Amino acid sequence: MGHINNSFKRWRRLFLFASLSAILSGLVSCRNDIVVPEPEKNVIGEPTNTPLTGFYLLNQGNMGANKATLDLYTFADATYYRNIYAQRNPEVPMELGDVGNTMRSYGSKLYIVVNCSNKVEVLDLKSGVRIGQIDIPNCRYIAFNGKYAYVTSYAGPVEIDKDYAQKGYVARIDTATLQIDGRVTVGYQPDGIAVAEGKLFVANSGGYRVPNYEKTLSVIDIATLKVEREVEIAENLSLVEADGNGHIWVASRGDYYDVPSRLYCVDPVSYGIMKVFDSPVSSMWLHGSKLYTVSAAFNYDSGELEKMYRIYDTGTLECVSDNFITDGTGSEIRVPYGVAVNPESGEIYICDARNYVNPGYLYCYSAKGELQWKQRTGDAPAALVFF
Repeated sequence: MGHINNSFKRWRRLFLFASLSAILSGLVSCRNDIVVPEPEKNVIGEPTNTPLTGFYLLNQGNMGANKATLDLYTFADATYYRNIYAQRNPEVPMELGDVGNTMRSYGSKLYIVVNCSNKVEVLDLKSGVRIGQIDIPNCRYIAFNGKYAYVTSYAGPVEIDKDYAQKGYVARIDTATLQIDGRVTVGYQPDGIAVAEGKLFVANSGGYRVPNYEKTLSVIDIATLKVEREVEIAENLSLVEADGNGHIWVASRGDYYDVPSRLYCVDPVSYGIMKVFDSPVSSMWLHGSKLYTVSAAFNYDSGELEKMYRIYDTGTLECVSDNFITDGTGSEIRVPYGVAVNPESGEIYICDARNYVNPGYLYCYSAKGELQWKQRTGDAPAALVFF
């Protein structure tokens, strides 16, 4: 009887081992043969005969959740595809990453700055297939000139400290090799960056040093990659754009209490402030001689979110529209977070971040400011690139 029991026990152990091995083999097999779901797609709007293929939309995702995603809209068939990155790049285990801060195209490549994943993702512009990545800590914004890309970096970790000691820098990247071949130290927590007059203009925010915000615009000579001067503008600078009329547009967030958000027009030669607009700016886009801006500026004293949709003439330096949404539908947009203008049709696109942690919406307006369609996106939609 004991012999039978021992045989049974050995058989049971062998059976359990074989079963466990089969299960583990199945798991390994599944991991090696991952089925990536097709992007959700929706036909919306009308097919368009245009030289453009479409546009990419970057959804930032909320910090710490690895939820940055990439959407695609194609004009020929009026089809919107949600979250295409995984389907185009199934071999990338972490997908796009944590907080897709901004996105730009240059040549045949698409550059996505993924802030808390400390990298710039580089994709083929037409296919969306990953070419490589550039490792840059706490990277923020990107600009291009000649054979180089320039990326702002906070350099240090995400940490609020009024005595934060780590200054930021600008990294220079060879766009052919995707290698960093130079860097220059600027102010604390540099954000936006633009190119004009052979210089780089970098907005230093000091955003981690609350309430000791930065106020300066670093001016870097491109030829030598050295800071020429620091131009004092205002507290907590954010975005920078260089227009075709020889002006630099700089947005300031203020301190959210006593110092309001404003928009500044700066001369890139004399570095003097040419004009100041009492208008907060969350996002801006140059279209010809016009600068389109949207804002969702929160004031902690009033507890209100200030929303604006404005157009500035970069030649006359005047605000030519206080509200480019003409059909009254602007009230539907909860948090205007990004703006873009179709370079061919003049259609205006507004990203609505809503509550930042759930899917947002993209609104498409005609050049006259009338709503054409809206589409659900990923979390915190922020930036568009047409191609």
